[in-house]
Amino acid sequence: MREIQFREALREAMNEEMRRDKRVFLMGEEVAEYNGAYKVSQGMLDEFGPDRVLDTPISELGFGGIAVGAATNGVRPIVEFMTFNFSLVAIDTIINAAAKIYSMSGGQFNVPIVFRGPTGNAGQLGAQHSQNFENWFANTPGLKVVVPSNPYDAKGLLKASIRDDDPVIFMESELMYGDKGPVPEEEYLIPLGVADIKRAGTDVTIVSFGKIMKVALAAAQELEKDGISAEVIDLRTVRPIDYATVVESVRKTNRLVVVEEAWPLSSIATEITYHVQKHAFDYLDAPVQRVNSLDVPLPYAPTLIQAILPNVEKTIKAVKAVMYKD
Repeated sequence: MREIQFREALREAMNEEMRRDKRVFLMGEEVAEYNGAYKVSQGMLDEFGPDRVLDTPISELGFGGIAVGAATNGVRPIVEFMTFNFSLVAIDTIINAAAKIYSMSGGQFNVPIVFRGPTGNAGQLGAQHSQNFENWFANTPGLKVVVPSNPYDAKGLLKASIRDDDPVIFMESELMYGDKGPVPEEEYLIPLGVADIKRAGTDVTIVSFGKIMKVALAAAQELEKDGISAEVIDLRTVRPIDYATVVESVRKTNRLVVVEEAWPLSSIATEITYHVQKHAFDYLDAPVQRVNSLDVPLPYAPTLIQAILPNVEKTIKAVKAVMYKD
């Protein structure tokens, strides 16, 4: 199977859906003439023209509102935020309009829209450009929240998101756009709300999503050297969450570690922990451990960034804690 970059997988998904459905269009800062800030939309203006690939002003609230209005009138926008940190400018449009229109209209209006762009830490970008909002958006009824970890999942999940009749928050990572992975040439979709067991194991369950899956998988590989068999689950979507796959795994391994980049309070890790203790408490041989970023804004210094973010060493330590090992 061919291998393509994460950005290429996203581009293929958008291209295929725009060829398939003329109601789909892309809008955002620098998506057209500049080919996208991260070159995700490279070449799309040439193929689809300025009516379907639209450069916007630096006004997330403005173009976010335009997209929501367009979606309620029968088209299917894809809105690219240069970073989800900038989505805070448009959060009223996302939370109080996109997420609520279907319910408040009594089902008369769907809002088929995808808000996509990078989330989380991307190196030395400072505290205002390094935040994770997956748990913020996942807290909102009416939204679906997707966080892919590899090119294959990114393409299949984005195609499914574009076809979905609900608003979808599709969160990527600047540190993953150049990642390569196998992606079939034939069409495929991955349904939202279905987790994937990326590595089978018997001793402990590690749950993660997005780019932190790299940490989880690397930790599992190191743990294997110590005779610990880790099952690694990629949630892929954090609203809806595939609780059943996690619970089934914990009932087999009897131990759980959740690894997530977001701050610990009200995190996805907290939600997973609550659900597992409610539905698999009698199967747990140790308290659930979670590995989050420290509860501080991300600094600029690379040494401090490394100290604050989840990493392989912290994940191994958490696993050994639930295995009762030093």
